[in-house]
Amino acid sequence: MLTNINNLPIDTTEMLRGLAHWIRCESPTFSPEAVNRMQDIVVEELGTMGAKIERLKVNEAIGDCVLAHFPHPKRDRPGILIMGHMDTVHPVGTIAKLPFKLDGKFCYGPGICDMKGGNYIALEAIRQIQKLNLETPLPISVLFTTDEEIGSPYTRETIENVASSSKVVLVPEPAQKKVGVVSGRYAIARYEASTQGKPSHAGARLKDGRSAITQMAKDILNIQNLTTDDCTFSVGVVNSGQWVNCVPTEAKAEVLSMSKKQQDLDNGIEMLMRFNDQDSDVKTNIVLKSTRPVWEPQAGTLKLIQITERLCKDLGQPFLHESAGGGSDGNFTGAMGIPTLDGLGVSGAEIHTLNEHIEINSLETRTKLMAGLLLSIDVNF
Repeated sequence: MLTNINNLPIDTTEMLRGLAHWIRCESPTFSPEAVNRMQDIVVEELGTMGAKIERLKVNEAIGDCVLAHFPHPKRDRPGILIMGHMDTVHPVGTIAKLPFKLDGKFCYGPGICDMKGGNYIALEAIRQIQKLNLETPLPISVLFTTDEEIGSPYTRETIENVASSSKVVLVPEPAQKKVGVVSGRYAIARYEASTQGKPSHAGARLKDGRSAITQMAKDILNIQNLTTDDCTFSVGVVNSGQWVNCVPTEAKAEVLSMSKKQQDLDNGIEMLMRFNDQDSDVKTNIVLKSTRPVWEPQAGTLKLIQITERLCKDLGQPFLHESAGGGSDGNFTGAMGIPTLDGLGVSGAEIHTLNEHIEINSLETRTKLMAGLLLSIDVNF
């Protein structure tokens, strides 16, 4: 069987053609309509692959999720769940600045590495298995969500419900250090910070006002100064003001914190919430929006790592695994105790930037690895 996998007739040119269609369909989280256009493409492809498809409208604020089940004689038994997100951080119009293009060993485009490329190779692995008329030991399902880039506040319950009836979860997020997989992830929290000031005419009666921006600027410095080796804090989005001649009465910011240990994150949340108790003319309010629990590898994940290491050796591929920051939906399933393996996607770099790209040869190598896993994880797992 492994010989078959190593000799899969993968056509990288054809994969790039299909992936280009995905990348050119921009799908930022905050545009449900755009995300749904991407999901339309996915639904069509899954349909041609024979999958039974459910389109889940979880919340009006985000695009639909897609849950697909592939035909299998043991369809009613717990199987393998491949889980990825179709939303990206790149706003509509980014494709003009970061067009889909090939440049030597690399291919560029918004969301190509995080994580449309990984989702694409997951489906390609299933297509290749179907072409060989092979039957995987366990049934396969796929869940594509649409709010991972904002912390999965709307889809977490759906993810946990679907995963709870699965034996194994595979997450094709970007490969770790080009060749590795992710066997655990750090804990993450997201917050919304706001300040409420007092209005006045900035030119005529400046002293009568209380600037929400000034207070927010102080808070940002104080929040980021909370960062230690145990828990980091960063402010990534700030909005305030409408007229330069008006003292601003409201400012908002988004805050992210991350820790390797759950207790350190919990302590960090407690520290940040103390900002609500500040005695000032301008009120600060911190709201915890979402969290991702720490995921530490348990016995099932360690067994998946062993299978992956053997596969990589047989396929002549390098192997490494490690815990990583930059949370994913694997945080949820791993923390639930479900055997989870993350970072199974394409190799690339500079995600979330206007230079996001993948290594073209990883389309073949990572498709083979995913196909090998789907054929190797059995009922005795």
